[in-house]
Amino acid sequence: MTALAGRLTILILFVVALCGSESVALAAPPYGMDKRVVPRAWLNMPRHADGAIPARLSQTGAFIDTRRLIPAPGLMPYELIVPFWSDGASKRRLIAVPAAKIDFSPSGEWHFPPGTVFVKTFEFPTDDTHPDVMRRLETRLLVRDADGGVYGVVYKWRADNSDADLLSTSLTEAIGATQQSWYYPSRKDCLECHNARAGGVLGVKTRQMNRAFAYPTGVTDNQLRTWNHLGLFAPTLDDKDIPDLATLAAMDDKGRSLEERARSYLDANCAQCHRPGGTVAYFDARYDTPLAQQQLVDGAVLIDQGIDRPRIISPHDIWRSIAYMRINTDGDIRMPPLARKTIDKRGVMLLRQWIQGLPGRDVVAPPSISPSGGTYDHPLEITLADSEQDADIRYTLDGSVPGPSDPHYEQPIKLTAPTVLRARAFKPGYTRSITSQEAFIVGTQ
Repeated sequence: MTALAGRLTILILFVVALCGSESVALAAPPYGMDKRVVPRAWLNMPRHADGAIPARLSQTGAFIDTRRLIPAPGLMPYELIVPFWSDGASKRRLIAVPAAKIDFSPSGEWHFPPGTVFVKTFEFPTDDTHPDVMRRLETRLLVRDADGGVYGVVYKWRADNSDADLLSTSLTEAIGATQQSWYYPSRKDCLECHNARAGGVLGVKTRQMNRAFAYPTGVTDNQLRTWNHLGLFAPTLDDKDIPDLATLAAMDDKGRSLEERARSYLDANCAQCHRPGGTVAYFDARYDTPLAQQQLVDGAVLIDQGIDRPRIISPHDIWRSIAYMRINTDGDIRMPPLARKTIDKRGVMLLRQWIQGLPGRDVVAPPSISPSGGTYDHPLEITLADSEQDADIRYTLDGSVPGPSDPHYEQPIKLTAPTVLRARAFKPGYTRSITSQEAFIVGTQ
C-alpha cells in the first residue's frame, strides 16, 4: 500500500468513526436564485391599455441597458418546455412580478397579479452559414392591467439595435437571406390569442414551467422550485411534490412517447383557442385533458376541406387528418392563423410519426397531377402518378369524384378545353386515397 493510499484509508476510517452508524445529511441543491428583487408594478407601462404607452422600449423600464438586453432589477428570465412556433425565431423571455402572489394551479392557468409584465424578445438567424448570427426583430410586452385583463404592445428594433420603437399597427417585412416574410402583430392581434378564455397569459403554467433552467447566477434549478423558494406562489408548494406535477414533453425528448410529444406540441400551438369555450370546434387540445376525452383522435370536424371521411386526427392516415393538414400548410387554412408565415417542419414530422404510428389500415397516398392546374394557351398532356407501388389510379374529367369504375390511368391525358381533373388511387387491403384535383383553363392557339 502506498503512503497516499494509507493516508486516504485513515481519513475514511476517521470520518466513519466520527459519524458512527448515522447517515450523513447531504445539503439540498442550491436554488437558481436566492433573493428576489421586487419590481415596480407595471414598470413604466400604463395601468390600462388606453393609457400613455412609452414610444421606445428603453422607456418601458424593462431594461437598464436596452442595447445589450440587460434586464432591470426584478425581471426574471424563464423558458418554456415547448415554445410556440414563431417562424424559426428564437425568443428571450422575462417576467416582472410585483409585490403580490401568483395564484398557482397544478393544472390549467395561473392567475397573475395586476402589474405583472411579460417581456419577450424575438431574434432571427440571418446567415445560413453562420446560424449564431442573429437579427433582433421585436420585443413584445404583455401587461396584466389593473382590472385583471391583459394588453399587448410590440416594439420593432432599429437596425443598429440601439433601441426599439412602438408599432401602432401590424407590419410585414422581408428578413433574412431568403427574404422570409415576418409579421409584426398589432395590439388587436395580440388579443386574438391572449384572451379571457385562455386566461390572458398562455405559456407560463405548471406543465410548461416544470423544467430545469440555467440561471444567470450559474445555478441550474427547476423553475417551479426557484419561484416557490422566492415566495411567488400562493399556495406555497412542497419541493418534494414538484417532480410529480404535470410536465409537457419536448419535441426531441426521446424519453417520452410519441403521443406525449405530439400532444404537447398541440397544447403549445393550438390549446389557447381549441378548448371549451374557445373557438368553434369540437376538440380540446389542452394536454391536461386526457386523450380519451380530447375528441382529438377520430374526432369529428366542422370544416371538411373537401376530404372524404375527415377527422381531427385520423388514425394511421395523415391525408384525412385535418389538424395535420392545417399545420402542414402556409396557405389560407393554416393553423395557427396568426403570427405564422412558415411551416414548422420538425413539428409536422413529429405529428406525422405519431399519426402514422396509430393503429389502422395502410392508406394509399393521393395521386400527383403534373403539371399543376392553371391557365394554358395551348393543349397539354397531364401525367398522374402515385408513390404506392401497384396503385390503381382512376380519374374523371367532369369534376365528379372518381370511383373504381371510372377510367383507369394508363398514359398521359390530353386536355384541349377547360377541365376539372380529379384522381384517386386504390389498392387491395389499403384505404383508398383522398381525391386529388386540379382545374385547367386550356386555350387552342
